[in-house]
Amino acid sequence: MAGRFGLAPDVRACLFDLDGVLTRTAAVHNAAWTETFDTFLRERAVETGEPFRAFDPGADYNTYVDGKPRDDGVRDFLASRGIRLEEGARDDPPEARTVHGVGNHKNEILLRSMREQGVEVYQGSVRYVRAVRETGMPTAVVSASANTTDVLRITGIADLFDTVVDANVADERGLRGKPAPDTFVEAARELGADPATAAVFEDALSGVAAGRAGGFATVVGVDRVGHGQALQEHGADRVVIDLEELLR
Repeated sequence: MAGRFGLAPDVRACLFDLDGVLTRTAAVHNAAWTETFDTFLRERAVETGEPFRAFDPGADYNTYVDGKPRDDGVRDFLASRGIRLEEGARDDPPEARTVHGVGNHKNEILLRSMREQGVEVYQGSVRYVRAVRETGMPTAVVSASANTTDVLRITGIADLFDTVVDANVADERGLRGKPAPDTFVEAARELGADPATAAVFEDALSGVAAGRAGGFATVVGVDRVGHGQALQEHGADRVVIDLEELLR
């Protein structure tokens, strides 16, 4: 049964994804992935004579990329097209035909877009986080993005979170990315909680699946793109369009 804030009564800590839950950056990520993969696929079509089939910013993004570590997104999407690349090195240039090179190309586009367009927050989510914190409940950001701390700083909401577990932390500590639950479990541990007393807030299918796999007390799916049923199928206890709904 849902208690205060739409959560199980025994929840003592809240873990929030960044892109699509707290900030309006999911669409920016999607556009960056689309440009990156379409460029790669067009060039490959010219080289191989195979027909060009564009990256689908709906089905492909939600299935293979959204919420996952950058390199996993590259591997998983290209594998869906029967393409395998060498891993390469983390500092490969964006034009390199390697997993890291393609990922770095995407990140270059993403950072340029954020510099030019800025980053907006979902005000309803911010109000929810503030309300939760007013009760003394600790909060964390758990994101597959390597740019999390920069985004939190740019948006001015860094002080709303007690800890951050992002792609950089995951890499340093050898944590598997979503849909594995490792990053959420690590964030809960840092807040002095275990999954049975923590809630996960996610908009990505992989993130919801991670919350369910980790045995978290409540998994809230945030439906910004009309895939509420899929969020439920992947393990969300409840689905909302905006976190402010949970304050009513």
